[in-house]
Amino acid sequence: MAKLPLLAIIPPVIFAGLAGLFYAGMQRDDPEALPSTFVGREAPALSVTDLGDLPPVTADALDAPGMKLVNFWASWCAPCRVEHPNLVKLSRDEGVPIYGINYKDQPDNALDFLEELGNPYAGVSADANGRTARDWGVYGVPETFVVDGEGRVVARVAGPVTERTLERTIRPALAGQ
Repeated sequence: MAKLPLLAIIPPVIFAGLAGLFYAGMQRDDPEALPSTFVGREAPALSVTDLGDLPPVTADALDAPGMKLVNFWASWCAPCRVEHPNLVKLSRDEGVPIYGINYKDQPDNALDFLEELGNPYAGVSADANGRTARDWGVYGVPETFVVDGEGRVVARVAGPVTERTLERTIRPALAGQ
């Protein structure tokens, strides 16, 4: 019986290893969720500027008692437009304070966006150069973080806030579950 050359064994071993890694990755609660190193840690510092004459987002607001959301958004972002009615409803009907960070946007466009769709934000600031988004680990807008009364990030939603993310991630985090 002929012996298999060592090179013939390597591809199946590599394939088995990759298949094992894939299987392990799929065992997460939400395999599509992007991980965040900030969950459980203090919210990163803010490097933002005022947006028009709107109340700004401040470190004191994020450290204030109670649960709140920090939402990174832009007027040029189509998913931001899709999620906006959910943010308005959450703020208006459930009284959740939401702080908006406008990401790499033209101030006039951002203000027009809020004028057209309504302003759900207790405070809103501009992140013109994207530094704050980078410091928070934002992959892209929209992205939303739940922050507790001690300024710690307790949950993160990468992508638009939908009914599904409200039920599965945001409301449980707001309730402290």
